Amino acid sequence: MRITVLLGGVSAEREVSLSSGLRIAVALRAKGHEVICLDPAEGVLTRETERTLLAAGVGSAPPSLDALAGLSSHSLSPALGTMTEITDAECVFLALHGGQGEDGTVQALLDLVGVPYTGSGHLASALAMDKHLSKVVLRAAGVATANWMMAPADGVMDAEEVGRQLDWPVVVKPSKQGSTVGLSIVREPGELAAAVTEAFKYDDEVMVERFVPGQELTVGILGDEVLPTIEIVPMKELYDYECKYTPGMAKEFVAELSPEVESTLADQARRAFVALKLGGYARIDFRLDPHGQPWCLEANTLPGMTPTSLIPQAAAAAGVLFPDLCERIVQLALTNRDRLRG
Repeated sequence: MRITVLLGGVSAEREVSLSSGLRIAVALRAKGHEVICLDPAEGVLTRETERTLLAAGVGSAPPSLDALAGLSSHSLSPALGTMTEITDAECVFLALHGGQGEDGTVQALLDLVGVPYTGSGHLASALAMDKHLSKVVLRAAGVATANWMMAPADGVMDAEEVGRQLDWPVVVKPSKQGSTVGLSIVREPGELAAAVTEAFKYDDEVMVERFVPGQELTVGILGDEVLPTIEIVPMKELYDYECKYTPGMAKEFVAELSPEVESTLADQARRAFVALKLGGYARIDFRLDPHGQPWCLEANTLPGMTPTSLIPQAAAAAGVLFPDLCERIVQLALTNRDRLRG
């Protein structure tokens, strides 16, 4: 099968996307597919470039905003729908994270040209990417999620009011970003303004959310299957970009939970998947508070597939090796295409 892997792009998660996409390409080639790697920022990657980037891995910090702006200036994204690497593909494997790759823009373009692609559709992608709107939908569907406020456009918030509504500490984060880019934990009123300013560097909307103490958990969904729950114990207080993508900076393992909590998590993950109209595969992140109550943090429609990423670990715990995981994701995309065609 001819498969094009879309990777890289111009979001702050560019390096994560490159690592994900290159691993996916290797896995799909091992399954016998003809694979092209296409970076909307740079074009088709040669095998030599692939090997170089794969060896480089993910840095401990995201690319600078200036570096991303330089890539954006000559991005191929507007022309993707006319490129033969897209139009001749039997399936596009989306390994883009953040930005246009995960906000529904690329998905809508692929819908227009009629090429099947992995993951969720354009509406679900856009909805899940917007943390404010997704929390509204999740709460309406009976999925527990922590209280939150949205910062005004000028970034000026009344810290006293934030304390009254949410209590301290709070989490400040861009509303439409991933990989904890621009995210801060604010423990006292005097730190709030700087955290909001930092988050606004990465998005035009900023969320301030009640901090939930407890265990960091994630639940992967693959088709109709709920994968084993993975617990994350970062080496630092915050499970940030460095902890996520630097080997040894976090311990990740199958969570040891009571049957009741495991059942609740699976139910909440399924509810989130359905309510947000997700498809194919996704990862739903939770915090389990000291009282045993899970709180949904967000849904990831294109979760990372790097060597330290959580969906591959959850799949392995269920007995699904990485090449087989990638193959199943492709087959889910083709099944969804056939369903939509009637």
